[in-house]
Amino acid sequence: MNLPLFIAKKIHKDTGDNVKVSRPVIRIATLGVAIGLAIMIITVAVVIGFKHTIRDKVIGFGSHIKIENLLTQQSPTPLPISIDDSITKKLMSVEGIGHIERFATTQGILKTDSDFYGIVLKGVGPEYNLTFLRQNITEGEIPTFSDKENQNKLLISRMIADKLKLNVGDKIFAYFISTENVRARRFKICGIYETNMTQFDKNLCFTDIYTTIKLNGWEKDQYSGAEVQVKDFDNINKNIQDIENAINRKTDKYGETYTSHTIYESYPQIFSWLELLDINVWIILILMVCVAGFTMISGLLIIILEQTQTIGTLKALGANNKVIRKTFLWFSFFILVRGLMLGNILGIGLVFLQTTTGIVSLDPSTYYVKTAPMELNIILILLINIATLLISMLVLIAPSYMIAHIHPAKSIRYE
Repeated sequence: MNLPLFIAKKIHKDTGDNVKVSRPVIRIATLGVAIGLAIMIITVAVVIGFKHTIRDKVIGFGSHIKIENLLTQQSPTPLPISIDDSITKKLMSVEGIGHIERFATTQGILKTDSDFYGIVLKGVGPEYNLTFLRQNITEGEIPTFSDKENQNKLLISRMIADKLKLNVGDKIFAYFISTENVRARRFKICGIYETNMTQFDKNLCFTDIYTTIKLNGWEKDQYSGAEVQVKDFDNINKNIQDIENAINRKTDKYGETYTSHTIYESYPQIFSWLELLDINVWIILILMVCVAGFTMISGLLIIILEQTQTIGTLKALGANNKVIRKTFLWFSFFILVRGLMLGNILGIGLVFLQTTTGIVSLDPSTYYVKTAPMELNIILILLINIATLLISMLVLIAPSYMIAHIHPAKSIRYE
């Protein structure tokens, strides 16, 4: 029989005269652990959910990897690169590549009777993945993007629609200025999207790729580039290396040079900002573990002082300090386990409530989302539970040595 465990169970289940003192202490210690764990679970869920939500929005606009003209970053105007069948086949032969879609961009001005607004017009083809746009369209519908003919249909953001007072079904002139002339096109607003990502919503419009190629005066196989989606985002660094080896620094039939870069390289400021959130998570986790540890230490010391007579009796009956220390450590373990159970129920329950109801709202102009995004990661929750249990038990070892200073004769004398 495990004597310390047996005695700890008896003390933990005690309902005798000491119940008025011990039970409040146990409840306080249990709640301290539960609240600390719940805060840790919510914090991790919010940060993971927020990072994934923002990352998915950025990827929705720029995919995982982008193939472009090497001189694009140094040019104020769009530069073409040939994306023909041979390049597409070469890219698809790279392990881990899931989808490739062409795009072409140009800059222009939308003009109404009373106002005008500068835009970036992104033309996409029939192979374009519409999942992201479908998730964020608020009015109207997504047009059929063609690479064979002009559709003269435009998908604009809510910010642009509010700025120019446009609605679905309205027609508007767009002007595109080049070094040679000014080209005008009349578009019909077929849909309005809203992602709350100001960097993109403020000027990005979508139309068919045929229109943008004609506006830029390019050949039919010339595009601004290709957007590549990988099968596993965690392997993106390996994928980009394989793509670089396949096409980087190679030239197309027009003499233009290929280059490629990941979404991290395209928008470093956004991903650097998201990485900073990890620091906040670690600070909160450390603080909450410290709170749980100090709560347990204070609770254990009070319980030891309360059970002084019991300790004296055990020593008088022959129990040594090691056995008694193990007894109270087992007792603390029971409190910790109960606190962890309550903390998991509270933390996971609140996360589930937020994901289903969106009760906690945010300012989208600041946080890019309307409600606090949360995402549960079972593995991380298990690690937090294990770490909290182990650290709390370790910090309780030192105060348990207080038992060695309790003398049987003195403790029993005042019973």
